Amino acid sequence: MSDVCALEMRGLSFTYPGLSRPVLRDVSWRVPEGAFALLVGGTGSGKSTLLSLAKREIAPAGDRTGEVLVFGRSTDALSDEDAARSVGYVFQSPDNQIVCETVWHEMAFGLENLGTPQDEMRRLVAETSYFFGMDEWFHRETDTLSGGRKQLLALASTLVMQPRLLLLDEPTAQLDPIAEKNFLHALFRVNRELGCTVVVATHAPRAMVDYATCAFELVDGRLRDVGDLDAMGRREALFVDARASAERDGEADGGARDDSGLDAGGRCPGHAEGRPRPGVRDGGVPGGMRGEPAVELERAWFRYERDSGWVLRNLDIEARRGGIHALVGGNGCGKSTLLSIMAGVLKLQRGGLRAPRQRRAMLPQDPRALFVAETVSDELMEWSRVAGYGRSDADGMLARIGLGGLGDRHPYDLSGGQQQLLALGKVLLVRPELLLLDEPTKGLDLASRRIVARLLDDMRKEGASVVMATHDLDVVEQLADTVSMIFDGEVASTAPAKEFFRGNVYYRP
Repeated sequence: MSDVCALEMRGLSFTYPGLSRPVLRDVSWRVPEGAFALLVGGTGSGKSTLLSLAKREIAPAGDRTGEVLVFGRSTDALSDEDAARSVGYVFQSPDNQIVCETVWHEMAFGLENLGTPQDEMRRLVAETSYFFGMDEWFHRETDTLSGGRKQLLALASTLVMQPRLLLLDEPTAQLDPIAEKNFLHALFRVNRELGCTVVVATHAPRAMVDYATCAFELVDGRLRDVGDLDAMGRREALFVDARASAERDGEADGGARDDSGLDAGGRCPGHAEGRPRPGVRDGGVPGGMRGEPAVELERAWFRYERDSGWVLRNLDIEARRGGIHALVGGNGCGKSTLLSIMAGVLKLQRGGLRAPRQRRAMLPQDPRALFVAETVSDELMEWSRVAGYGRSDADGMLARIGLGGLGDRHPYDLSGGQQQLLALGKVLLVRPELLLLDEPTKGLDLASRRIVARLLDDMRKEGASVVMATHDLDVVEQLADTVSMIFDGEVASTAPAKEFFRGNVYYRP
């Protein structure tokens, strides 16, 4: 690895307008050229802010002191062209980055803005497309792509401008397990074969540890080296309180535990040999399967346009009362569509939906779709008159979702993970009997995922039903009663969670 610094920050501090407390405090950071660096930190710790300050075009407004250098040059002194060619940035959501209607135009868009000669542009687009294996879908419309292909397009359309430094903010948060592996392999090739320095901000470093050359953690506005990369690759339990886990499992003693939340054998609580999983009753039968159906689809067919392909084809599925039912499958397989149909947002073209009279609520994949108020506290109070809860309930929920003290903030001033928690807290306040969740742990750190797991487990104990679409297989294995895999518009399989993961080659935590 080169002695040259691809990215350097000297005494960098940053405070957002209207806030007295800085997000970043005297950060000094050196990323060597050729590194594959991981940037970790809690939800709302400032990782996105830190990366965006290295990309002048998207740097946030606020009070900044200190200096940011790219390959020895201050970002403030770079011309627009030099800035675009030196630093590439890939956003967490490709929909926030893709601006063109077709793949080929998206690939050429950045080069067109740089005034690249046409012959050179065609060559760069062609070779980059071949590098990522995009030739088969090169002429597709971007809004028809799966989530995995959209993320790959966002990466390719950034790299076609040949930046020497690539910054990525939670690039795999919305990818299914197989798409994540493919994306990370492509990113590894970019780093090793093209010599591009890579910096990835992530809450899920476990999948990336094998590729990383160094790692850094942002805590309380300050950056520190992570010396033990292997520790970042260890699996963590979602339920860490031994007594709570014992109660959930029906055990009196709870077994031997350490502070990591794992048992003496290094396994997650409730997963030791011979002991039931959370939410599973005698005989290994998920408790939720003993109830009546909370929602059921029979021979369901759905497509968005009359001349478009079927998203769901003759699909049968049911979720039982009092259980947590997980939907898994690849990007674009129809999980979000299925949730919207269960919520009554979309209507089937054929088939039937049965959902007994009950309070239903849905958390969409983009939590901002629920936000209408000027403050976090007012956001939680929006449905209070209809649902019959008060200010004390909203304040209690604010504490439960880990956002205590942020009630006066605007929802859009929260980090992506904090917005996710706020949206979940908002739908939980209506006390739904059927809760539909689309990627509820997307973009959350371990502590926040534990908050979500505990909230959903509490709902199950109260007899509510949960159906969630997710790529978070740790959450599925440790929390769900039942799992359905969606493939080719149908339910490929439905099984108790323990049985689903037994012998599974590709979909496993």
